[in-house]
Amino acid sequence: MEKKNKTQQGLPEPPQEILVATPKIPFDWKRVFFILLGLSLFLVIYYMPPWKEALDPTGKAFSLSKEGKGAIALFLLAGIWWVFEVVPIGVTALAIGVFQALFGIRSAKEAFKDFMDPSVMFIFGSVVVGLAFTKSGLTKRLAYKMLGVVGENTGMILLGCLVVTAGLAHFMAHTAAAATVFPILLAIYALYGEGDKPSNFGKALFIGMAYAAGAGSIITFLGAARGPAAAGMFKEFTGRDVGFFELTKYMFLVGWLMVFIIWGYLMIFLKPEKKVIAGLKEKVKKLSKELGPVTRDEKFVIFCVIGVVIVMSLQSLVPALKSMDRAAIMLISTLLFFVFKVLTVKELEEIPWNIILLFSGAMSIGFCLWQTGAAQWMAVNWLVMFQKAHWLVFVLSIATFVLLMTNFIMNVAAIAISLPVSLVIAQYLGVAPDVIFYASLVTAGMPFLLLIGAAPNAIAYESKQFTTGEFFKHGIPMSIILIVVLGAALITIWPLFGMPITLPASAVEITNAVVR
Repeated sequence: MEKKNKTQQGLPEPPQEILVATPKIPFDWKRVFFILLGLSLFLVIYYMPPWKEALDPTGKAFSLSKEGKGAIALFLLAGIWWVFEVVPIGVTALAIGVFQALFGIRSAKEAFKDFMDPSVMFIFGSVVVGLAFTKSGLTKRLAYKMLGVVGENTGMILLGCLVVTAGLAHFMAHTAAAATVFPILLAIYALYGEGDKPSNFGKALFIGMAYAAGAGSIITFLGAARGPAAAGMFKEFTGRDVGFFELTKYMFLVGWLMVFIIWGYLMIFLKPEKKVIAGLKEKVKKLSKELGPVTRDEKFVIFCVIGVVIVMSLQSLVPALKSMDRAAIMLISTLLFFVFKVLTVKELEEIPWNIILLFSGAMSIGFCLWQTGAAQWMAVNWLVMFQKAHWLVFVLSIATFVLLMTNFIMNVAAIAISLPVSLVIAQYLGVAPDVIFYASLVTAGMPFLLLIGAAPNAIAYESKQFTTGEFFKHGIPMSIILIVVLGAALITIWPLFGMPITLPASAVEITNAVVR
């Protein structure tokens, strides 16, 4: 009666949503636990008494400073927060800079300067290339062309996507290859019929893209900066150049074997819910017709990307181009896209800054470990454990160390840390330097565990098809498989192709005499 009287007096009834109780959001104990675990681990290690110095086989000592211990502590905190995604991955990256400055591990200027490192800007430029592909319509055109070739079977579609990604990574940086393929895969997934909802097919498509980009990038010097950097160190140590086609000779079978193993793994453990996408061929034909002829913007994007790839490819052959930074070359395309209005400020605001910050933080922790001496200390301690092991165990231990490190820091830095130490110990064990060089490059190119291990991993995450935990879960067996494949290559493929595996006995005796 009271309600009726209020209505008659002209008083409004309470809104219906006020009458409905707001559901109580449960407290996320798991998130709090891992935040505190990361913080506790950091503080315990940071305030621990000094750790003992590491000694290499020649007796050279590597001490660990308080700043170096702090870098290792921060390294572990970031790893826990990234794996369990307790805060956005870009925010964890910011924490890396903040903790360095607050605890005096490095100055704020040094810590945050790395956030705009040329490598980060290269990733930014690669992401913009992907945006240009999408905005111009080139993405859909390429996606429809590819689907017209591979057909309606989801297994073949997945394989086709992996092959295209790996193939592109032979001729351009794997970051650029992933950025180019990513919008194409989004267009393909849109035809799967699940909307934006995560599915096994979506997970396989994007995780597979990240893995295949890495596998394809080890085959040529054009796939990533790690190859030329490692070749330079190898020449400094041995006095020998590694030829462009020599690298491909040894890496081709290993890289492509991994591409097909990745596909097989994904088809077993992330088997697509649908065996075929019914009516896909007809739908693709119809959509292709609707696109019409190639537009001016599409031609311009193709021209810019091919131009950038050609210039970067010629850097190893034309001396005048060697001094040009790869990030600056990549960013030329970014400038051209905005100058000629292929992209506008709207696209600039759509840049996934969470991913850019992720790599900014990865660069900062990488340089932090390097500059404080923590990385060298870890490398020596790890490798000395295997100095009396069989040559195969020793080589695989080096490869495993590089694999673990490259999941946290730049692969170039991981090689720079481990290669000099491992080449010295290799002489002591009678292992040929060639084996160390190629084994390190294989695992440096395929960080399957963490998003910060390689830009393609982070680009794939932008699809929102998988969590960091899922990526890590699938990365563990794939990393083990990678080590097994590498072991098989060391025993069978590489010796058959003429790679020296061990040093002559006389060379080992001389080295041991020097050490004694």
